[in-house]
Amino acid sequence: MRLTMDEIVNAVCLHMAERHEVPVSAVEVELLWDEEQGFGAEAWVQGRSRLLVEANLKESIVRYVLAEYAERVYPSQIRLEVDDEIWADIAV
Repeated sequence: MRLTMDEIVNAVCLHMAERHEVPVSAVEVELLWDEEQGFGAEAWVQGRSRLLVEANLKESIVRYVLAEYAERVYPSQIRLEVDDEIWADIAV
C-alpha cells in the first residue's frame, strides 16, 4: 500500500486535530525532509507551531490507515520515501 503526500498531510492534520481537540480546519501541515534530520513536519494548530519527527508522522499514518482503510499497521511496516514528493510505502 502506498500513501501519497496529500494522504500523509491529511493523516497528520486529523491526528493533530484529534490530539488538541480542535477542528481539522484549525490545523495546517508542511512535510519536511532534510539529509541530516530525516523526515518531519511543521504543524500549526490554531496558529501555534509544532515540530514533528518521523515517529510522529508514522503514528499519524498508523491511525489514518486504521480509520480510513480498516487495516492495522505498525510503524515498523511504514517506510517514508522522497523524490519530488514524500510518500509512504506500507508493507501489509
